[in-house]
Amino acid sequence: TSVVPQASAQTHQYSCDCSDALLKLKVVHGGFLSGPSMWSPKRQEGNTKIVGRAYTVKYALLDDPAPKVANHYIDEIPKGSVIFISSPPNLPNAVYGGLMSNRAKASGAAGTVVDGRIRDLNEHREIGMPVFARDVGTASPYELVKVVGTNVPVKLQSEHQDMTINPGDYIVADLDGVVVIPQELVETVIPLMKRQVEADTKVLRAIRDGMSFTEASEKFRV
Repeated sequence: TSVVPQASAQTHQYSCDCSDALLKLKVVHGGFLSGPSMWSPKRQEGNTKIVGRAYTVKYALLDDPAPKVANHYIDEIPKGSVIFISSPPNLPNAVYGGLMSNRAKASGAAGTVVDGRIRDLNEHREIGMPVFARDVGTASPYELVKVVGTNVPVKLQSEHQDMTINPGDYIVADLDGVVVIPQELVETVIPLMKRQVEADTKVLRAIRDGMSFTEASEKFRV
């Protein structure tokens, strides 16, 4: 079955449009997840955008009492999903590499967001796999961490934001950043985005025709 309901398939707007709509719904930070940015297919360049339900992967340090997940998460990715990988904070090792992207692409994943480091950058780029991450590294993860959960709620590793990504939430990521849309708000967010994009298009056209920003906003924005 499709991971994107018919209404959310219309989510052709960008991350900023999503955040604007979420702010109107009083979602903190407009759902923006600070930290991860685009590394593949290019570094913060181009029109790449991913949209899909979050398939979450939780890493923890080896001394964490939680048991290691038996099966490898990469073989269980639903088609159309955005893989969201949570790494312990300040980990010098990468938790996602080129083999994982190749398997994810074969599974039909929309892309990957890593709250941590990635490696094998050229391998992601060679296959055009959209990958967003905090940074890059060279070492594999297994000397320090293990996967302790898949499709479980994960927290953004940030001192400045208290954000939770739940399995099934929608991830929208592009050049401007990564946004999480709570799954229960998707059908409300879409018409909000549509209206505001239409209004902003009229504002932009009016400004380019010489109208002041204040006048254009009062005329076209609600």
